Amino acid sequence: MTQTVDTLFTNALVLTMDEKLTQYSPGAVAVKNDSIVAVGPEAEIRAEYSAAETFDCGGKVLMPGLVNAHTHVPMTLLRGLADDLRLDVWLMGYMMPVEREFVSPEFVRLGTLLACVEQIRSGVTTFNDMYYFEDAVAQAAADAGMRAVCGESVMKFPAPDAPAYEDSFALAREFIKKWKGHPLIVPAVAPHAVYTTTPEILRETAQLAKEFDVPLHIHISETSFEVENMRNEAGMPVVPYVKKQGLFEAKVIAAHCVHIDTGEIRTLKNHGAGVSHNPSSNLKLASGFAPVQKMLEAGLNVGIGTDGPASNSDLDMFEEVRLASFIAKASVNDPTAVPAQTALTMATRLGAQALHLGDITGSLEVGKRADLIVVDVSPAHNSPKFRRDPNNAYAQLVYAAKSTDVTDVMVNGQWLMRSRELLTLNEAELLEQAQVIAQKIDAFLIEREQSVLSKLIALGGSAEEESFEVQVKVRIAEPDPVVKALMGSDIRIAAFKHYRQFDNYFFFAEADQGRLRYREDDLINDKGDSVNVRARLTLIGQKREDHLEHDVLLSRSRFLAPATHSLRFYREYFKPAEEVIIEKDRLRWHISYKDTEFFLNLDEMTQPATGHYLEIKSRTWSRKDAEHKAALTTELMSLLGVADSPTVTEDYIELIRKQKAAA
Repeated sequence: MTQTVDTLFTNALVLTMDEKLTQYSPGAVAVKNDSIVAVGPEAEIRAEYSAAETFDCGGKVLMPGLVNAHTHVPMTLLRGLADDLRLDVWLMGYMMPVEREFVSPEFVRLGTLLACVEQIRSGVTTFNDMYYFEDAVAQAAADAGMRAVCGESVMKFPAPDAPAYEDSFALAREFIKKWKGHPLIVPAVAPHAVYTTTPEILRETAQLAKEFDVPLHIHISETSFEVENMRNEAGMPVVPYVKKQGLFEAKVIAAHCVHIDTGEIRTLKNHGAGVSHNPSSNLKLASGFAPVQKMLEAGLNVGIGTDGPASNSDLDMFEEVRLASFIAKASVNDPTAVPAQTALTMATRLGAQALHLGDITGSLEVGKRADLIVVDVSPAHNSPKFRRDPNNAYAQLVYAAKSTDVTDVMVNGQWLMRSRELLTLNEAELLEQAQVIAQKIDAFLIEREQSVLSKLIALGGSAEEESFEVQVKVRIAEPDPVVKALMGSDIRIAAFKHYRQFDNYFFFAEADQGRLRYREDDLINDKGDSVNVRARLTLIGQKREDHLEHDVLLSRSRFLAPATHSLRFYREYFKPAEEVIIEKDRLRWHISYKDTEFFLNLDEMTQPATGHYLEIKSRTWSRKDAEHKAALTTELMSLLGVADSPTVTEDYIELIRKQKAAA
């Protein structure tokens, strides 16, 4: 007497992707409720089981659904927004400002559902996500019928769903409590990366993951810049750093791991961490080539991920599997590295194990969930077929098949796609809604890109400061007489500092945009050594100047912002039409004269070498105050012995540009 099951898959080339890479042709799989109850030769399975539905695979491949081991699915709505940029410019200059403006639970739900359309059509049954409003991701994935590990992002920065770290941590805790035990959704906590968190955040999120026995999802060593910074700041690479914070007390899913050495690989293996390799994203962002072969040889569970659709820019796992194999071969100059069967294993069983889900999905084995796909290998791009070598079946899928060859998808025993027809999602409606969002984002960025100031504000931290100042600049032959006169006068010195200043001026095609200055101030001690470096941005608008007595100028407004990124970042973000570099040695005195504060700058221009100058400056807020300070400035010039020195009415940058133009 036969046992009754819900669905019996027959007439298939069954690739189980188990540890022995067992194949059955013709093979069959029996499914009851949400699980696989039998896998084997078709004749044997038919003899033992009858089914409410018998699904004739027509000689197609029946295999486990693909596992997308790292992504940010709501970012489907940001696909194509900003391409061909470095990771930091892409992330800080475009993604985060747009996310702050637009990301909401509704945005996240729509983006997730659109991602589910793409993933189901390309044979993905499980994905590992990290984003904001992760509750909306989880709900959308569950509604679509997909299996997902959903990590609530935790960072030190304000996020769209949490103004502060404490809020995001509390959100993560409640999210885990809500979804723990769900049949499709595995909740997780996701401290974004070492450069967006703190040691305290890493320790506390690890403890949270440990408390609830859920995964911890984090970016690790994605770029050489990240690794270099960690070495400079903490004196160690990224993996030892996060280990020091107790991260590996949790079930870690480490995304990227591009720049890790043999010792770090060993650490990841010894602590049971899973790794997600993201070949397309690493290529597009020029992050580098992950040592995949070494990780596999060490016994690490390495899965394959697409990364977010804004950085990839798709969720096509067939493409990722092919690239994973090709890149591994090229990077070690060995065509045998990561063969097809290994690459496909990474996208199925190893990927599930990397997500700590290996006991429920990733292979067609009795007791595992019925997460499976049917792939048509009959099209011209996949013909003819050779079966001399059993590995040909894997090679055919990895090197020739396309995501569009997927015809049917089942997750947890439920059909999500039949004969290429989606059963749980309205694709046309989702595409229409996504385009509405795209138009709004376009309008936002078009307006922002019209102004250097708005781009500066988008980075955060800018403020209008130093609204006006009176200043005079004179050319001097030698600084010593001025210093001697200063020390011998009644001028009260409040403070003295010695700087080396490195200024990069950005000029733009439209003159009304003003000019942007990136300045590095090196504070110099008595021994002549640099003891502190401060960097900042100053946006100087169109000139608004009045000439007062003795060529004392009433100067313009300016916007200041902390320079938290590299000069290279700002160059690529602002895209100036012209750049001019100035270097100078500055002696600066903060003084008081007749109860009025001034700054005295003795400057030696070293690049280009144009000589010595004295600047006298004071901040002002009214015309009357400016005129008073202009008169005092004239007195100071006399006290310092420079009353007859030639005045310079241009800023240094204007002076130098004039000299260059004349030359």
